[in-house]
Amino acid sequence: MTTSSFLPIFPARAAAPIPRVLSIAGSDPSGGAGIQADLKSIAAHGGYGMAAITALTAQNTRGVTAVHTPPAAFLTAQLDAISDDITVDAVKIGMLGDAAVIDAVRSWLEKARPAVVVVDPVMVATSGDRLLEESAEAALHALLPYADLVTPNLAELAVLLGEPAARDWTAALEQGKRLAARTGTTVLVKGGHLDSDDSGEAGEAGPGGGCPDALVNTAGLLAQDVVVVPGERVPTRNSHGTGCSLSSALATVQAAGILQSGNILPAAGDWEAALRVVKPWLQEALRTAGELDVGTGNGPVHHFHHVQPHTRDHGAAAAARGPAAGEFAAALRASASGDLDAIYGLDFIRDLADGTLREKEFTYYLAQDALYLNSYSRVLARAAAMAPTEAEQLFWARSAQNCLEVESELHRSWLDGRAPGATPGPATKSYVDHLLAASASGSYAVLVAAVLPCFWLYAEVGQSLHARFAAAGASEAHPYAAWLRTYADEEFAAATRQAVAYADAAARAASAGERDAMALAFRQSCRYEVDFFDAPRLHA
Repeated sequence: MTTSSFLPIFPARAAAPIPRVLSIAGSDPSGGAGIQADLKSIAAHGGYGMAAITALTAQNTRGVTAVHTPPAAFLTAQLDAISDDITVDAVKIGMLGDAAVIDAVRSWLEKARPAVVVVDPVMVATSGDRLLEESAEAALHALLPYADLVTPNLAELAVLLGEPAARDWTAALEQGKRLAARTGTTVLVKGGHLDSDDSGEAGEAGPGGGCPDALVNTAGLLAQDVVVVPGERVPTRNSHGTGCSLSSALATVQAAGILQSGNILPAAGDWEAALRVVKPWLQEALRTAGELDVGTGNGPVHHFHHVQPHTRDHGAAAAARGPAAGEFAAALRASASGDLDAIYGLDFIRDLADGTLREKEFTYYLAQDALYLNSYSRVLARAAAMAPTEAEQLFWARSAQNCLEVESELHRSWLDGRAPGATPGPATKSYVDHLLAASASGSYAVLVAAVLPCFWLYAEVGQSLHARFAAAGASEAHPYAAWLRTYADEEFAAATRQAVAYADAAARAASAGERDAMALAFRQSCRYEVDFFDAPRLHA
C-alpha cells in the first residue's frame, strides 16, 4: 500500500560527515533571527555553524529600532580569517545592509568558491521594517548570480523585480520564474505570507488551504521549471526568524548531501530533496514555538523542538528510562486518529465503498499503488538490513518480498495494461521521498516508525471498507467486490500487529530524542497516507 531522500532531520550517526556552514548575516540580540537563528538551524541539522556579522541590530519580537553596519573592511577580515583556516562547505547569506558590504561578500565568494551558496535576500522584515538601503539594491542584484539558491519572502521577491507584491500563488510563481530567468539560479518561492485561500490549488496547498513552497528554475537545471512542495499552514503568531531558519537549514542539508556522496556537487534538483527534509522540521518548529514563551510580539520558532529538555524532577527521570510496553504504540495510534477521520471523509473512500467510484480514479490509484510498492519494498529491505534481531530481519525482508509480489499481482490482474507508462504522482513521490529520508537516517527506530502507517492505517481503513461492503450484502454486482474482499486478509492484519510491536519495542530501546523523531516521522507518514488516498480525485 501507499508510502526526503537526503539526510535525516536529526542525524543519528556520529560517523557521518559534519558540514561546516558559514552564516554571513546580521545579529539579532533577541535570538530569534539573523545569525542566532542560523546557528540554531545549522546545529539542529547536524552542522557546525560559523558566523561573520554584517550588521548589529537593536530589535526584539516587536520590531527593529536601530541598525549599525560595521565597516565593510572588517567584514572582509572576518571572512578571510575563517576561510584561511577552515574549509567552508556551505554559505548562507542573510542581511547585508549596504552596497559596500554586498561588494565585500561578492569579492570573497569569487575567491573562496564554496560548494553551496544560499542567499536569503533580507530586505523587508516580517514586521515590515526595511532592512536594506535602497541604494544597495543594484549591488544585491549583482550578487544573486553567485547563489545556488535564492530564498526571498514575497515582499522581497516583489522588490527584487520592482513589482507589486503577489496577491496569490499563481502570481507568486510567475514572479519566481522572472527572477530565476534574470539571475540564472534556482529561486524558492514561499507561500507562507499568502492567505490560506490564496495559497494554490488543492493539489498544491492541500485540503482546506496550505502553505506550499516551490523551487523555480527556468534554466533547465531542474527536471521541471517549477517543483511544488506542499505543506501544512501552522496557525501561530510566533514566526520570527522563519526565513533565516529555513535558508540556513537548506544550506546545511545540501552540504551534508555533498559530503555523504563523496564531495560530488549535487544537481539543482537536489534542492527538492533538501526542502522535503527541512520543511517538516520547520513546520514542527512553528507548531511548538509557543512553548518557548519568548517576547510579547512575533516570537521565535522552536529550533530544537526534537530535543528532550533536561529537568531534575523524578518524572523526567522516569521518562528518560523509556515508556512501558505498549505505551508508545498507544500514543502513536492516538496521534493518527485525526488522519484516519480525514481518510474516512474522503470522496475516494466513500465512492469505493458504495461502488460509485469512477474507473479512471480506481485505475490511477492502483497504478500509483504499484509504483509506491516498488519503492516501499526497498525501504523495508533497508529496515531488514538495520534490524537488531534475526526475527525482525526476517519480518521486514518478508514484508519487502510481499510488496513486490503484490505489485506484480496489481499489474497482472488489475491494471492489465490500462495504465501504461505511469509515473509517480505528487503524493506518491512525496511519500516515497519521506520514507527514503527515514531510511537514510541511520536510525532503525525512526525508519520503523515511518513505515508503520502503511501497515496500520491501511489495515484499519481496509477492515472498515470490508465491513461496510459485507454489511451491504457483499453483492457480486459491486464493481470493486473482488478488490474489497482482499481487505479481509488476516495475514496482513497479523503482519500489522507485528510491525506495531516492533515499533513499540524500538521506542523502548531508543533515547528520548529518538522517540521524538519517531513520533514526527510517524505523523508525517500518516499525513502522506491521507494525501495518497485523496490523489485520485485530484489527478485522475
